[in-house]
Order: sequence, then structure tokens, then C-alpha cells
Amino acid sequence: MDELIAYILQFGSLNQQQIDLLISKGKVLHLKKDDYFSEAGKIPGQVGFVVQGVVRGCYYNNKGEEITRCFISENSLVCDYVNFEANVSSSEYLQAITDCQLIVFSKNDWEELSQIIVGWDSIKNKMVQLCMYQKSRKNPVISQDASTRYMEFMENYPSLINRIPLSHIASYLGVTQQSLSRIRKNIR
Repeated sequence: MDELIAYILQFGSLNQQQIDLLISKGKVLHLKKDDYFSEAGKIPGQVGFVVQGVVRGCYYNNKGEEITRCFISENSLVCDYVNFEANVSSSEYLQAITDCQLIVFSKNDWEELSQIIVGWDSIKNKMVQLCMYQKSRKNPVISQDASTRYMEFMENYPSLINRIPLSHIASYLGVTQQSLSRIRKNIR
């Protein structure tokens, strides 16, 4: 919980009573590799904070190919927030690609924090904005060549290169695994 509290306090101040309330609402969730945090076709029901592990956001394109959209690692929020707030079915999956430990808040508990903690909405909005920015700004630019996209991936996600399957990195970069292997071989 310490990691979560430190994360939240970057965005605003809370007194000890408010911190204790937050701690009482957060539940520890363990996901095994390949388990889903949320699934397409279902309404997202929780907000999570990644304490340990890596989650990926993915979807299936109109050809039925699985596309990795983003990676979410330690000290970050994880949630399909737009659909969570709108209470509508998601079109994406959030899947653990390593064993993960998260602190999760149900929709009711997340909303209750807004009613009880003065200033929570401001803190929450800043956290959500950062979460959405991190997921969108690191998408590879498909007009770049594959080597450039991989170099940018290494720059943006240095701690993930040896922690996640190459198939997910290749999907994220929009290349085949064979192409990724060639790129990696040429860079070394």
C-alpha cells in the first residue's frame, strides 16, 4: 500500500484519516500470467494500481489479429477508464503478461472516495490524465521504420525488454516476431 499512497500523494495532499480510508477501500489482487484484469465485451468494474508486474492492453483487429496497444508496469494505474466511467462494455483486454500484484478499488468504493474525501476528484483526475497520457504517447508511429520503433520502445520501456514475451513486443511494434529478431540481432 505504501507505493500506492506515495503515488497518490504526488497529485495532492491527504491527511492520515483520508489515507486510512483509502487503505481500507483498496484490496490486494494477484493475477497470474495471462489472467485478465478486464475483458472485451464486459463492463470494467475496477480501477487498479500495479504494485508488481506488467499488464498489457490489447484488442483484436478486423482480421482477427491480436494487437498490443500498451504496457502498464509498476507504479501506474490500470483501468479501461473511459468505459469504466461510462459503465459500458470494453472493446479491449487488460491482461497480465507477468504474475502481478495490484491494489484494486471497486467502482462503488472508487466513487465513494469522491463523496468522502474533499479534493479527491482533483487528485483522481490528475492520476487518470497521467494514466491516459502514458498509454497514448508511447504508441509506436507506424510510418517510422521498424528499427526506429524498436529503439523508441527500448527508450520508453527499458525495464520491460527482458520481462515480456517478444511476441507482445512485436505486436506492439506492428512487426512479425521474425522481423523483431532480425532487428534485435542488428542492434547488438
